[in-house]
Amino acid sequence: MNQYLLLGIILGLSAGFSPGPLMTLVVAETLRHDIGSGIRVALAPLVTDLPIVLLSLFVIARLADFHSLLGLISLAGALFLLVLGWQSMKLKGVELDLSGARPQSLLKGVLTNLLSPHPYLFWISVGGPLLNRANDLTPWAGGAFLAGFYLCLIGAKVSLALVTGKSKGFLSGRLYLAINRFLGLLLILLAGLLCYDGLKLLGLV
Repeated sequence: MNQYLLLGIILGLSAGFSPGPLMTLVVAETLRHDIGSGIRVALAPLVTDLPIVLLSLFVIARLADFHSLLGLISLAGALFLLVLGWQSMKLKGVELDLSGARPQSLLKGVLTNLLSPHPYLFWISVGGPLLNRANDLTPWAGGAFLAGFYLCLIGAKVSLALVTGKSKGFLSGRLYLAINRFLGLLLILLAGLLCYDGLKLLGLV
């Protein structure tokens, strides 16, 4: 169970701190309006992700006997994490254009997250297979994975709202870049593990 809790924490922190549509909206809302606005946007995954998670579990369960397809999904997940990890490693900072920004809300955050491809790609290729494997071990392991992921995902984005509300320069500062590079390295290591699992399912190792 501790293994899946750790995986959830790493993936949640990586998703929370890495640049993307929702993170950009969190920071933009904080700078344009106030910290509370940014926090409300940060809560959007709690509203949007349940159907995505259920869909991914349904798909993975239907493919349980098709090892070759599951192997390909694992390889796709490994590639997805590798790209995210590499992007985090080479990040130079985040610049936002706030000109003409209109007041946003939790609804705007929900729409942004629903229209972004990242949650779908993550849960189908990475999160879904890991959650399914955890649930096969014990429901507590699956719960630990989800708890670690969402506590860290939401916590990271709320932290960004709080910090950028005090200092806009944080997004281009050394600490933020160091956090992303460290998490990027962890994502690349996880990509290697997923790749190995994929090759095993394909019977290549």
